[in-house]
Amino acid sequence: MSWVDAPAFDRDEPFGPQTLPYGVVDAGVAVRVGDRAVPLRPLAGYFGDRLADLVAADTLDPLLAAGRPVWSELRARVVELVAATAAPRGAELVPLTGAVLPFSVADYVDFYSSRHHAENVGKIFRPDSSALPPNWTHLPIGYHGRAGTVVVSGTDVVRPHGQRRGHPNPEFGPSRRLDIEAEVGFVCGGPVASRLSTSRAAEHVFGVVLLNDWSARDIQAWEYQPLGPFLGKSFATSISAWITPLEAFAVARVTPPPLPNPLHDYLVEDQSWGLDLSIEVEWNGTVVSRPPFREQSWTFTQQLAHLSVNGATVRPGDLIASGTVSGAERDERGSFLELSWGGEQPVALSDGSERTFLEDGDTVRITATAPGEEGSLVGLAEVVGTIEPADGK
Repeated sequence: MSWVDAPAFDRDEPFGPQTLPYGVVDAGVAVRVGDRAVPLRPLAGYFGDRLADLVAADTLDPLLAAGRPVWSELRARVVELVAATAAPRGAELVPLTGAVLPFSVADYVDFYSSRHHAENVGKIFRPDSSALPPNWTHLPIGYHGRAGTVVVSGTDVVRPHGQRRGHPNPEFGPSRRLDIEAEVGFVCGGPVASRLSTSRAAEHVFGVVLLNDWSARDIQAWEYQPLGPFLGKSFATSISAWITPLEAFAVARVTPPPLPNPLHDYLVEDQSWGLDLSIEVEWNGTVVSRPPFREQSWTFTQQLAHLSVNGATVRPGDLIASGTVSGAERDERGSFLELSWGGEQPVALSDGSERTFLEDGDTVRITATAPGEEGSLVGLAEVVGTIEPADGK
């Protein structure tokens, strides 16, 4: 029996000993065990000289910079820690309160890797053109987002202002078509590197979070051509407070759906890094979608290979987002733009209300699990946010 005696810390639960995500609490770096956390600073002596400074830090920044060998060593020691029958001196369990962003976001890049999502958006935004851009099956399309507005789960999201299409001139004001994008984020680390091969890219990924790339669709529709999203997405991106180590997903790896054309060599994987993640999206407590991440066409290793092939660097703290996760069915769509088909098909909630896009006071919660060893569940910490009225409204 482990000294961590709690029903939520069980192999049948998402945050049992098979998961052990890292985050930050008032006492600094911590590891999550069930619905509580173990601060690591008081246990610096337990981890030895090589790891002591990393676990005693205020954030995960030093750990992200340390690289894969150190990450693996620390995870092995954390597994020993939580499996011990008696609590090591200084060990304590604390509540999961006061969530903070656990690392400094260096760069943020959002990709567009679900074929179902890309085709749906194409049909809605460009009904008279081909739904899928001609480059989509040849490279992972992405845009460089704003790192300064990445926020931790639980942070309220203020409805943004911007220009909207109008007649004869564009209008300005709060977004009327505020949306979500249910995504998966990959937190990078290790030595600064460029021109990563797909086989090396995983060595630069520390762990995985859930991500909501909030989107103002009316602002986006007016501004996005020819250079892509700007104000329609830069106002807020929410991520989980706890980062599940990449090593926890060893059993969850799958082969992504095949693309219809040969790829350039730098995008060819010698091992598959698709992930079988089961995602749920709740809108005011009603589950409205279950997007299947296993159907993403492009993997994070291909995204990092493409991002860096021109000489751009991958640095500790870089955040790589998968793009909206959507499946073939309506209840698998990862954005409300798709669920409501551009506002034409209202979504019914359990309280009897209907929605097309987000109203002030609405709360969105995204959760996910993956298969773990011996039939266990690996958890990804939730990402949740509530819409606040536009400033000055």
